[in-house]
Amino acid sequence: MNTNSIDTEVRAVAKYIRMSPNKVRRVLNQIRGKSYREALMILEFMPYSACEPVLQVLQSAAANAQNNNGLQKNELLINRAFADPGPVLKRFRPRSQGRGFKIKKPTCHITVCVSTGS
Repeated sequence: MNTNSIDTEVRAVAKYIRMSPNKVRRVLNQIRGKSYREALMILEFMPYSACEPVLQVLQSAAANAQNNNGLQKNELLINRAFADPGPVLKRFRPRSQGRGFKIKKPTCHITVCVSTGS
């Protein structure tokens, strides 16, 4: 195996984000496989509120790659990006005649992995 072709994968994780994992996955599917600069532009102009935490995680992963591994931000590609479900906050909404309806407030863990393009 050639040692020059080793890709170092750098990741960043945001945990307990108060948003449904399905809504975050809709944004992550748009940036997966794109370059770092292209993903920044896509996230900047998408109309979804899930773009804000995804943008923070992406910038954190790029900063990790630059500071810890000495990689250039311009050369980074997004290898993997996924959102895992976190714990669900369960609340009750009072209703008429003494009833209570459940309200589920989902959380998620966002992970973005970047590496140099090969």
